[in-house]
Parts: sequence; C-alpha cells; structure tokens
Amino acid sequence: MNQLDALLPGATVGVIGGGQLGRYFVLAARRLGFVTWVLDPDANAPAMQICEHALVGAYDDSDALKQLAQACDAVTIEFENVPASSLELIASSTRIAPPVRAVTIAQDRDAEKSHARELGLDTAPYAVITASNDIDDALNAVQLPAILKTTRLGYDGKGQQTCHSKEDLVTAFDALGGVACVLEQRIDLKAEVSVVLARGADGRSVCFPVAQNVHTNGILDTSVVPANTDKALCDSAQHLAIKFADGLDYVGVLAIEFFVTQDDQLLFNEMAPRPHNSGHYTLDATVTCQFEQQLRALCAMPLGSVQLLSPVCMLNVLGDSWPNHGEPNWPSVFEEENAHLHLYGKAAARPGRKMGHINCLGEDADAALATAQKLRACLQP
Repeated sequence: MNQLDALLPGATVGVIGGGQLGRYFVLAARRLGFVTWVLDPDANAPAMQICEHALVGAYDDSDALKQLAQACDAVTIEFENVPASSLELIASSTRIAPPVRAVTIAQDRDAEKSHARELGLDTAPYAVITASNDIDDALNAVQLPAILKTTRLGYDGKGQQTCHSKEDLVTAFDALGGVACVLEQRIDLKAEVSVVLARGADGRSVCFPVAQNVHTNGILDTSVVPANTDKALCDSAQHLAIKFADGLDYVGVLAIEFFVTQDDQLLFNEMAPRPHNSGHYTLDATVTCQFEQQLRALCAMPLGSVQLLSPVCMLNVLGDSWPNHGEPNWPSVFEEENAHLHLYGKAAARPGRKMGHINCLGEDADAALATAQKLRACLQP
C-alpha cells in the first residue's frame, strides 16, 4: 500500500506497548471502527484488556513483531524506548509512524538536544559525560547547581540527580552506574509548558493549546489550559514545536516540553514521539483528542480540529492516593459535576505510579485549577 493512501474504518492498526497511552489509542481506534492489535509482554496491561488481538511478547521478539506487521495495515508506538531494530523490522513490511529516526533521537537526551540546537532552538547549557574523566570538562561548561541525567531510559524523575558540587557530581555519576549522562544547568524557571502537536504525512501540523505544567518529585502533577503565559510566548512555543517536527519529517503526535525562564526565553527540554501525559486534557476539553489525532496521522487521514471547548486542568492520580487497605475517596470526585475521572485499569497501585487522571473543567483556568487542587486534597490518604 502506498504510504500516502488513507486507511479507513475496517483497516487494522497495531500499537507496540500496552500501557495507558496504548489503551486510549485502542479506544479511539475501536470507536472509529478499526481493528486493533497490541504487543506487550504483560497479558493484563491496560491496552491488552480492550483490544481485539492481544499479542504477548517482548519488544524485541522478532516472531511477535513479524506477526504484528503481517496482521496490521499500520503500526504505531506507545512509548519511545522500543528498540530501534524492532521498529526497523516493522517498517520493512508495513507502515509505521512515527518515523524510526525520530524515535531513535528521542531515546537519547544528547541526540534530541543536539537536534533542537541544529534547528535553532535554545536549550539550557549542558555537557555530555561518558566517563569520569569527562567531569572536569563538563564543570567548565556548566555552572552548578546542575542536574545529571542519564542519556537513555530516564523518565518521571528517574535516572537523574541534582548536583551542587563536584563531589556531588562524582557520587551521582557512580550512583547512576557510570553510564552516559548529560549534565544540565539548573535554570531559575518562571514556568514549564508543553506543546502537543499532530503532523500528517502531507507535512501539515496542528497544535493543541499550550499546557502549563507543574511537576512534583519529577512527575507531572497538573496541566492547565489555557496556559497562564503571554499569548506571544505560546505562539512562539507552537512555532518552535512545528519547526522541530518539520526537521524530523515527522508523522504522528509529538510532544515538546519547554522551560520558560524569568525573562520569558523558551528553552527546549525534551521531546516525546507519542501522545503525552500533558495532553490528556484533550480527552474532555478539545474537539479532537490527541489519541484520535495519533490514529488520523498514522492512517493518513485529515487531522481533526484542536479547538479548545473549555478551560481545563488535568490532575494526575498516582498510586499514593490508595490507602493501605482500600480505595481512594472516589465519592469526592463524583460530587464535582465538571470533573471527569479516567482510570487506566492497572491492577497494583504503587507510590509514584500513574493510575489515572482527572480532567477538571471550569469557567476559566483558575477555576479549573482550584477544582483540581480541591480534589487532590480529597484524594490524599
């Protein structure tokens, strides 16, 4: 099938990864009449629970990957750490989006920051440390305090440590296993924002409204839309995100996180070649959600409207909300008529684990945030 031919309801689509992002992709695809496959090592993963065809296998299982490729008209991913060799195997026999090159870049912090700089985006000062004898050169390039981050496999605050001295840095590098890292200067931030966009096979991009994000212990806590930042800054963030996507000849949904400095400079932080936690608000507050856009881009269909229907605050629900012997205070959520609870179907609640989220709608962003903060307090055990 030609890469640009549209796939329509009745076609078969697959997703590598069975977590909550895969679950919502499957829900969007099934609602629109597509047949769905999911590949995941866990037979009870959230997306595996609801797809028509659950394929249990490792992400580097060549037989499972070949079966997925043969069964599907197109395949996408749920997370960026799928081995590049697995994606190349899929791409050799069926349509895949996002492009393998984009995923490979997203797997390496140095590569993604270098790509951003090549396209003219600013980043915080950083240096690469691959061995302990790189530390002195890194400290000459980056002021302390700084954050040491593994170049690969870090997320939600994992694989990173703050360093205030050379001794801290030496200890942190050893604690992280001596693997390749980036040392990134810690910036005095005014805000953190993210842009979630969809780019089609025809090169057209549409951006969802910019979200303003607050993280706690490295994990996203809330995303508020519209962002409480200058409109010109939001427009600039969207422009830079599209520029980044164009530079990758990207197809699919892409999230770009930016730091906003005290003087309103936008600094590229990181990319996610997939739907993003900060885009979950689109499930209830925009005409088209990020997961339907993922499907539309994969299938070379026209992209949907990104119009915001209501101000909204997305509140993450972590495993910390589960008491030792019981469920969270769900009645408090249902008492809020403008709160929309989404649970992911995960069997075990653990501290820091994303179990669901709540989209709180409001007359304005402040009202939506106030509702989210009230519910957070109600869900604290």
